[in-house]
Amino acid sequence: MNYIFLDEIQHVHDFEKVVDSLFIKDNVDLYLTGSNAYFLNGEIATLLTGRYVQLNMLPLSFKEFVEWHKQNDLFTDRADMFNKYLQSSFPYTLFTSDDLERMEYLRGIYSTIVLTDIVTRLKVRDVPVLERVIRTLFSDIGSPISIKKIANTLQSHHYSADNKTINRYLNGILESLLMYEAKPYDIHGREILRSNSKYYVVDPGLRQLLLPDYQEDYGHIIENIVYLELKRRYLNVYVGQTSKLEVDFVALNNRNETRYFQVALTTLDENVLARELRPLKEIRDSYPKYLLTMDTFNKDANYDGIQKKNILDWLLEKD
Repeated sequence: MNYIFLDEIQHVHDFEKVVDSLFIKDNVDLYLTGSNAYFLNGEIATLLTGRYVQLNMLPLSFKEFVEWHKQNDLFTDRADMFNKYLQSSFPYTLFTSDDLERMEYLRGIYSTIVLTDIVTRLKVRDVPVLERVIRTLFSDIGSPISIKKIANTLQSHHYSADNKTINRYLNGILESLLMYEAKPYDIHGREILRSNSKYYVVDPGLRQLLLPDYQEDYGHIIENIVYLELKRRYLNVYVGQTSKLEVDFVALNNRNETRYFQVALTTLDENVLARELRPLKEIRDSYPKYLLTMDTFNKDANYDGIQKKNILDWLLEKD
């Protein structure tokens, strides 16, 4: 078997013809890598339909992050590891303890994604408007977002863009894998809804580049981490909707089996606990339901079948 790796292949004109010529050979195992903006869009999918397997990659999971530190005798304690993990989950940052070097690396990633994967491909003329859209999405992770809301935020900062342009920028941001979309899902009707989606950033460290108050919304940062972990473990991840209430995440595996997840920093206050449990109690099916918190006290409680788990314990669970 001949293993062929073609990197940044999108720069080669008519590269799909090369792929076709190699594909027909029995002794070739072919791997293609390239810019997200060109490799994860409909054009490439059309050219290579039925002839490829797409591997979706994410930065390091917290479990991988911890295991690397243990293997290199750098593990301190879980809380310290988690704080470092929130600074960045990209593999390169494992090899530097210098904050300035880490920030320069993240700035390089951000610039490459924005300027190459989005600006170049979409032929964006007004880059400040695009960056303001990204800043808005970064600031509102875990909150329902609509085109109208983005437009209003732009206007409040003296920027303007029509709905078509904002939607085009939003699609470019998603295609570049800078952020992911969690669509609303009707739990009782078992269907995806068209109402406002939520958006989560691929790496929490990137928010530091644009948001001076990036650490203030700690609850949504934790929610972002949970969302990314669910994407690693399940085929589809949605935001759940009951008749009146919202479930943070509905996760479906490849057998269409469902899991429900509610995420909170803490539920030691009885009123907060009641509020977080209420949406899960509205669901009448028998699929597992979980309440994920950062609590270390009473962290394994069970509320009429709703299993509470500490988020760090959950992140470090065995596959």
